[in-house]
Amino acid sequence: MTGEHEERAGYPWVWSTWVKAPILRNRDLLIASACLPFVNPELFRKLAEGKTALLACPERESPAHYGKIASIIRSSKPRSITIVTIDGSPHCFALHASANEAEYILGERVEKKHYVVVNGEELVEISPNAVRVARYLHIVDKIIREHPEIMKELDRVSLEYRQAKKLIGKDEELEEAAANG
Repeated sequence: MTGEHEERAGYPWVWSTWVKAPILRNRDLLIASACLPFVNPELFRKLAEGKTALLACPERESPAHYGKIASIIRSSKPRSITIVTIDGSPHCFALHASANEAEYILGERVEKKHYVVVNGEELVEISPNAVRVARYLHIVDKIIREHPEIMKELDRVSLEYRQAKKLIGKDEELEEAAANG
C-alpha cells in the first residue's frame, strides 16, 4: 500500500497511533486490513460505522502488532475490538493472531470479534479458536486428512490452490497428496 493510498483512506494506522489517543479510549475499535477500504469500500464504511477504525498491514508494518494491540488495550481500555481482514491473505492472518496474542499477554478477556472478507465480498465471522487452530499446521493437516472434502471449498476461493493443481497436472494427485500427508 503506498503513501497515496494511506492518505486517501483517511484513517489512522494501528502502528502509528498513540496507544493513549483519545479516539481509542473506551471505544469500540475496528482494526481492518489496510486494503479493505479499496477492496470493498461500502462494506468497510458499514463496519466502521460507530467505531474508531484503524488500518493495519503486517506486510508493510512491523510484525509486532500483538504488542501494539496489547498496549492499546492496557492503556485505552476499548469496549470491544473487531478485526476484519481479507480471507486467504497470508499476512492479514497475523492481525487475527495478534489480537488473540494480545489477550494472552495481558491475561485478561477482551470483547472481540474476528471476521474475514471472502473474495472481496462476503463477510464471514470466524471464531477465535479458528485463529488458534490455524497457527498449528499439524492440526490443520490432520483436519484435511480426516475431511478431504474441504479441499473443494479451498478450490472455490484459492487461486494459489488452483494453480498448484495445474502445476501438478491432475486434480486427484493433489487431493490425494493432501489427504495422505
